[in-house]
Amino acid sequence: MTNYNLELSSVRKFFGRRLIFDNLNFKINKPGVYGVSGPNGSGKSTLVKIIAGIISASEGKVIHKIHEREIIPEKLHNHIGFVSPYLVLYEEFSAWENLELFAKIRGINLDEQRVKYLLEKFLLLNRKDDLVKTYSSGMKQRLKFIFSLMHSPELLILDEPTSNLDEEGKNSVYEIVREEGGKNIVIVASNEKSDLDLCKEIIYLEKYKEINST
Repeated sequence: MTNYNLELSSVRKFFGRRLIFDNLNFKINKPGVYGVSGPNGSGKSTLVKIIAGIISASEGKVIHKIHEREIIPEKLHNHIGFVSPYLVLYEEFSAWENLELFAKIRGINLDEQRVKYLLEKFLLLNRKDDLVKTYSSGMKQRLKFIFSLMHSPELLILDEPTSNLDEEGKNSVYEIVREEGGKNIVIVASNEKSDLDLCKEIIYLEKYKEINST
């Protein structure tokens, strides 16, 4: 079981003069599945990008710790897995070649046993040597899950995780989410009821739209 802690303190985000959310505070220090929800345009993707260190908050702090030691931003990618519909794959490479490349980018050895396990879980093992450009949108989405999980992260961040997936694909995702949530922290940003039903706690972003003047 992970000893990972995530804390957001007085996080505020503007794009230009438009407030996305304000005075966002929460702590997660136990394994489980946690939700982020809100209307389209409420800032779900923005928030998970801030948590993942992809973009910065306008104000406030995001602190990641493992074993009570703060993780420096340069090392954060070693502890996080991130899935979203807007992540880009190398279409001219096979799935396996993509996985080998991403392992090199992360500076890790490809754990073939774990990757084959994930390929089987996400129903892609028999297509691992096919070019990604031959994949359907649902298959590409499932492949992104394998990228996010191949290095066994302590924090898994999922932005619209079941986008483009059929029922079989969704069931594969939900099985993995439950499995990961039993030992690690999983954050799911979504408005899909079936996605949010997996969550033990949900942050509703519409509650964080007014600037706190205190």
